Amino acid sequence: MNSEIIINSNPEETRVALLEFDQLVELYIERKKDISLVGNIYKAKVIKVLPGMQSAFVNIGFVKATFLHVADVYSSVDYSVFGEDIEETIPLNLPIEELLQEGQEVLVQVSKDPIGTKGARVTSYITIPGRYLVLMPGVEHIGISRRISDENERTRLKEIVSTLKPQNFGLIVRTASERCTEEEIKKDIDFLMLLWENIERKKDKVNAPHLLYSDLDLASRSVRDMLGHDVNKLIIDSEDEYKRLQEFVNTYFPKLITKLELYEGEEPIFDAYAIELEIPKALERRVWLKSGGYIVIDQTEALTAIDVNTGKFVGKATLEDTILKTNLEAVREIAYQIRLRNIGGIIIIDFIDMEKEENRNRLFTAFQEAMAKDRVKSTISQVSELGLIQMTRKRVRESLGRTLCDPCQYCEGKGFIKSATTVCYEIYRELKKIGSTRKNGKIMITAHPNVTDVLHEEERERVEEIEMMYGFKTIVKADKNLHQEHYEINIL
Repeated sequence: MNSEIIINSNPEETRVALLEFDQLVELYIERKKDISLVGNIYKAKVIKVLPGMQSAFVNIGFVKATFLHVADVYSSVDYSVFGEDIEETIPLNLPIEELLQEGQEVLVQVSKDPIGTKGARVTSYITIPGRYLVLMPGVEHIGISRRISDENERTRLKEIVSTLKPQNFGLIVRTASERCTEEEIKKDIDFLMLLWENIERKKDKVNAPHLLYSDLDLASRSVRDMLGHDVNKLIIDSEDEYKRLQEFVNTYFPKLITKLELYEGEEPIFDAYAIELEIPKALERRVWLKSGGYIVIDQTEALTAIDVNTGKFVGKATLEDTILKTNLEAVREIAYQIRLRNIGGIIIIDFIDMEKEENRNRLFTAFQEAMAKDRVKSTISQVSELGLIQMTRKRVRESLGRTLCDPCQYCEGKGFIKSATTVCYEIYRELKKIGSTRKNGKIMITAHPNVTDVLHEEERERVEEIEMMYGFKTIVKADKNLHQEHYEINIL
């Protein structure tokens, strides 16, 4: 595949873009003041056990406690970490109150960053990623990435790993290990075991809460997790970071050194590769399709809703054909937007309803194929009778929109505000309340200019009626600093 990793490195933030055939498909941002916790390993202390929720809160050294579910203490192990799609489970046997007690010290790893109002999520199943493998202490298991499709290669890798695997440790064979030699795999295992031994030694010397291990920074993770056979090169615009990555690659992944390149152009790197222009588009609510249809993306705290509309597209054949064409075009764009915006959690897609079952099946198959390019694990359900596809996508970090944007302070994240006319009617009701207990006098109404314009013009007659009814004399004053929904009524 014609893919490139473009890295824009600054003192305040690092931005990593993955391009496929010159199109931006993934974007990652790490700010120095807001470094991700995912992958960090802590010696933590249990501060509260909640049997009713089968979970516990643990202290890893931050103001907000982290969440540990019973499933992450003694149950399913998520082998889809680090983009590898492997699924296994260990049966759940014990309730959380029999596994943990308040004040107990536990070894945990952050599996999800704080998202919205929720604190970080942790697991007691530790996974330490290398270039070719992921080490799982205490788990006797060998897993192979589903992205390695060649059965002979899968067999070869499993035989090598089975021979080299340390006792009482599990290993996930990552996609990058395809066509690797036994020597390369052994070197990765030795490196991972050294990391684990250092964590074990440090754990015995410190009190909880304490950080024992930090995952790599974004630029280094991009080399480890993304720079594979299907990526032609990694281009970075910082000479210091370029030298640091060179040293990192020479030490651990010498075969990749020829793929590193320093960008020395005068134009900013994200402008040179037409990435900067694409970022604002990835934040827009409405995305137009080439046919004239469009999709609308609304992200809430609990889920993301995506709506498909025909828009300007009227088609040339039957209505069913027009709808099918719009839906199929939307499928490709939705899969692209989900990946680009890093949308996770529950996703509900409202396609335009189709009468023929064969068309709904065709739509589902097309969506599965479009999502197959995504490195993040997802589960997709069949198209419902209402034309909905429900899916879940693993959410580890905030979406692009939540990373780059804050909720609008003006509308408080609602996406809309009360109209000026609605606010005028609220003012009328307030005036009537005052008039029921007080007659005559002067009243000062201070409101946003949009509201005062309505009071002065189209609603002027209603203001005069209230003045006559209660003997008021109203004075209307505009204040552009007021929120459109806010107003002040003062009796003079």
